[in-house]
Amino acid sequence: MAKKTLSDLSSEELYELAREREMQEAEEAKEAVRAQVDELRAKRREIVARQRKELAAIDAEIRALGGRGGRAKRRGRSGGSATDHVLEIVQGSKKITTKEIKAELENRGVVANNLAQTLAYLKRMGKVTSPSRSVYAPA
Repeated sequence: MAKKTLSDLSSEELYELAREREMQEAEEAKEAVRAQVDELRAKRREIVARQRKELAAIDAEIRALGGRGGRAKRRGRSGGSATDHVLEIVQGSKKITTKEIKAELENRGVVANNLAQTLAYLKRMGKVTSPSRSVYAPA
């Protein structure tokens, strides 16, 4: 079949050519966006890796000076779950406030971001009671 010039094409053929061209341009645009996203992701990975190295160096300096390192390091040292520590602290006294529990956990090096949930769990299990607000006693 011989190639036709634009003036020899019918309206349907012209429409089909235009649609094909639009689809081709859309695919090229998608490919360009994908390449840009991949480039940005690689850049982000490099920045995160560099930041982690810098934070590790700072944490090492802090530990060398006798301070605490990063948060992840503190979790493993506690020796038992936070729930066990909270129960032990409450059972060691007649009545204790949440502030005192939090202070004792901090002294032990236990992270207690969810102290309220832990105390609610122990209360539901019947291991501690709450005679008044923010005050707990062993059951």
